Amino acid sequence: MTQHRIVIVGASGAIGAALTYRFASEPDAQVFAYSRSPRTWEQSNIYSGRLDFSDEESIQRAAEIAAASGPLDRVFVAAGLLHTATMRPEKALKELERTNFEACFLTNVIGPMLVAKHFLGLLHPSRPAVFAALSARVGSISDNRLGGWYAYRSSKAALNMALKTASIEVARRNKQAIVVGLHPGTVASSLSAPFLERVPPQRLFTPDQAASHLMKVIERLRPEDTGKLFAWDGSEIPF
Repeated sequence: MTQHRIVIVGASGAIGAALTYRFASEPDAQVFAYSRSPRTWEQSNIYSGRLDFSDEESIQRAAEIAAASGPLDRVFVAAGLLHTATMRPEKALKELERTNFEACFLTNVIGPMLVAKHFLGLLHPSRPAVFAALSARVGSISDNRLGGWYAYRSSKAALNMALKTASIEVARRNKQAIVVGLHPGTVASSLSAPFLERVPPQRLFTPDQAASHLMKVIERLRPEDTGKLFAWDGSEIPF
């Protein structure tokens, strides 16, 4: 049986944990679950390790550990930041704060791309292998009709551009590599909790539902899809 090696970054978050459990349930999977504060998992095929976006050495060590057992089939960056106890998405220019931009860009762009720096070269060269990062529809410049959410929108737009750029570089040496951004829809989690009042029930997903959707999208991806942004239902979102 061919073993598939899967990396989840941000495994302690709602979507990351759901993805970890779902991938680990596959009989041929070896899952490397990384987070800033590693958690304990019941399954024996899950390795739990530390990875902190503000500590690049921890990212490099995580990559070395994952690569020790062979090429990787899936690398999924499931971390993201929209708000904190002291930070809310901006509704107007007068609300902009430098620290909010810095926090969003560290978690939503810099961290995922440092993961790309150390992990993209580890993707399997002989069969389609996916590097995916959680993005968002609000990061689409052409789809921006409401305005607001300056730091979050900007960071996701930057992530989309960075993933596109990385996909071009990686394709030169690994024709099987697929680099994409994925929009999970609205998920009932701490990230979206303050903004759920107006979300129709049929458009609000549990973390497990979101993980199921995203895994289906990933399984349908082909090398010609690299560099794109996809929604939870498999539809392509324009940049």
